[in-house]
Amino acid sequence: MVLSRIGAELRLAETPAPEAILRVAIGADALLVTYAKITAEMIGQMTRCRIISRFGIGVDNVDLPAATAAGIVVTKVPDYCIDEVSDHALAFVLALARKIPFANAQVHAGRWEMPAVVPIHRLRGSVLGLVGFGRIPQLAAPKAASFGFKVVAYDPYVASEIFTRAGVESVDFAQLLSVSDFISIHSPLLAETRNLFNADAFRRMKPTAYLVNTARGPIVDEAALAEALDAGQLAGAALDVMPQEPPSGSPLLGRANVILTPHISFYSEESLVELQTKAAEEVLAVLTGKAPRNPVNPEVLAHARSG
Repeated sequence: MVLSRIGAELRLAETPAPEAILRVAIGADALLVTYAKITAEMIGQMTRCRIISRFGIGVDNVDLPAATAAGIVVTKVPDYCIDEVSDHALAFVLALARKIPFANAQVHAGRWEMPAVVPIHRLRGSVLGLVGFGRIPQLAAPKAASFGFKVVAYDPYVASEIFTRAGVESVDFAQLLSVSDFISIHSPLLAETRNLFNADAFRRMKPTAYLVNTARGPIVDEAALAEALDAGQLAGAALDVMPQEPPSGSPLLGRANVILTPHISFYSEESLVELQTKAAEEVLAVLTGKAPRNPVNPEVLAHARSG
């Protein structure tokens, strides 16, 4: 075990409730966290903490300004599940295109009838739009191209030469909405991406298009998506993440043209071991006076060095 090298004592919170987390974290030197919310109020009480290491790619569940103000470095693991998530996104695209879950349900219900699942269109020549073009979509692009997709992507933060090297056309968001037959979301949850896919975005999509989300649930306005599906503004959706998890009472439940999986796109036995190891290595680095590999707020480290 990584942290056994420094004789670290691990204390597990009994629940993700703030009071349960604080019972084990209030005197801790480091915090390892998955989905639990780490608020400014909690951070203010963690007076010994030097690092919050996130088991995952995003850190939207950690109050980053509060951690920075408290001199706590926050880290993430951005490179542990790029195979798994890109595979899951493409699996969603294929399942939607070939209507596999719907056809499977029909057969299990006693209907061995091809007319029940028509129309199905050829993949080759279809356009896959990627929202975000970081590690995961850069790996998804060649996988999609192998099926004959033309791949376009929207990411204002990625240099043009990266698109060129990948053979992917860079487009603006409006163009991506209008040309894509499938849209796969791979952006982080930021103020500008929350509800990025809203009623206006759905109106701009092709009525034959499908939406895939393996990124963050709140990027998609769930109620607006349900209304767009009802109105025939798009053909279907596949979501691994939801604004509320589990999605109790969601208007997307029970729809034949919506595929839902329980936030599993990151998972394989191998990726889980890699995640746990890399997150623990960040803690080990900070507690032994070394720089972590993936700090989200590196200014904390710069301040510590200058101080």
